Amino acid sequence: MRKVVREIPAPPDLGTEVIGIPEGSDLQLDLRLEAVMEGVLVSGTVRGRATGECVRCLDDVEQDVVAQVQELYVYPGRGPAGDDDEDDLRELQDELIDLEPAVRDAVVPALPFQPVCSPDCPGLCSECGQRLADDPGHTHDRSDPRWAALANLAGPDPADAPEQHR
Repeated sequence: MRKVVREIPAPPDLGTEVIGIPEGSDLQLDLRLEAVMEGVLVSGTVRGRATGECVRCLDDVEQDVVAQVQELYVYPGRGPAGDDDEDDLRELQDELIDLEPAVRDAVVPALPFQPVCSPDCPGLCSECGQRLADDPGHTHDRSDPRWAALANLAGPDPADAPEQHR
């Protein structure tokens, strides 16, 4: 068994459309490599800092990401017998391990599906696009001008009439 702690630069496209770990930023690998009958079992954690945009208000979002990695790298031709998932096995290449696919498979699902800048982010106004957190009392007149002629036929609104005393 061998324990490895190392910082490596993040590979390109480590994330989704709205959030990901920027290419070249630091990824900390804290891994344990164990020799097993079939090959080498790699397990541990990957840590990084993801950046993206809030899906509600489009502000910048930064979030620490910790993902668990566990992957078996088999010696060529020594995979588990009777395993139907042979395509899912990763093989050692000239006694080297390519960790990038395993890191990607662990980190991308650990990213938030819909990142937000805060849990109570109100987002943007659907009519004008103004950020609602900047103006909590933001409203729009919701009267439809196509119905204005019908409102005149109904007469004055009783709520607008002055109060009468008896």
